[in-house]
Amino acid sequence: MAGSLVPLGYDADELGKRIGPDWSATLLAAYRWMVLGRTLDQRMLALQRQGRIGFYGPATGQEAVNVGAALALSERDWVFPGLREQLLALVRGHPLGSYAHHLFADRLDPTLGRQMPCHPSAREVRYVSMSSVIGTQISQAVGLAYAMRRKKDPAVSVAFFGDGATSSNDFHAGLNFAGVFDLPVLFCLTNNQWAISLPVERQSHVGVLAEKARSYGFSGTRVDGTDVVEVYRATRAGLEKARGGRGPSLIEFVTFRMTPHSSSDDPTRYQPAGFLERGRELDPLGRLEELLRRTHVLTDEVAGEVAERADREVRSAIAEAEATVPPGPETLTEDVLAPRG
Repeated sequence: MAGSLVPLGYDADELGKRIGPDWSATLLAAYRWMVLGRTLDQRMLALQRQGRIGFYGPATGQEAVNVGAALALSERDWVFPGLREQLLALVRGHPLGSYAHHLFADRLDPTLGRQMPCHPSAREVRYVSMSSVIGTQISQAVGLAYAMRRKKDPAVSVAFFGDGATSSNDFHAGLNFAGVFDLPVLFCLTNNQWAISLPVERQSHVGVLAEKARSYGFSGTRVDGTDVVEVYRATRAGLEKARGGRGPSLIEFVTFRMTPHSSSDDPTRYQPAGFLERGRELDPLGRLEELLRRTHVLTDEVAGEVAERADREVRSAIAEAEATVPPGPETLTEDVLAPRG
């Protein structure tokens, strides 16, 4: 990794306090998933440029949020993703092969080609379908939290969204309703500082977006979203609060978008000089790798095995998806229209 990387300043004792006695296993699992996510992004962006898939929205630079949060969640919790939480579905158990079938919109795509590419749906792991309509997942997550409260379900509803979504009507309506009814919902705001081409300072004059939570009667916290240790700790605290009947929380994860907004974007037209370089200094994967090597959890041999396995799994999933035929015309009305009578 780059020599200019900003290190994570933890030792083994501190990691034990923040994560628990099994901190090394937790962080090694996080590293494996983050390497898979980075490998997937690189490969899928290349395929899109080759015309083999239609669209892709990478999460490079945000892997610590996706993986750290996923590892903190329980199986019962529901996830309402924004636009870059694909990796979270995989960590929770959605098969990589199914995700590849979705990206190719083939006959084995769980949504049969009806959904926008890179917007997976994974009901089996309580991961609600992504949506490009900004902010709608916020009020949806709140609605489910209200239903779970009525049913005495101990799960937590978790909504992910970006800094741009704080300007949406659903942000106000959702957070206000959650605060009024003290609902078991956790709001995860991934602030990568760009709503496509609009910088965060033009979205809001509030310097710390987490402070908006106070207007709705609950706590908001800002954490370093490139630090998987802090992401895991903050998410677990928010979940415990919600599960304990103490209402909602908002966590603002500050990250850097290290790639274009999507395969349709050119950030060189609007990002200032030096922004990407700062993102590389705070690369969440690089910071975690440095930490694991310094604490003697990761060796060259293990790192090589992790990289080789990720590449093999991604290539295998792609090969299977490319060899699968498209959905047949008869599937257009499957699961859409109910039979008469």
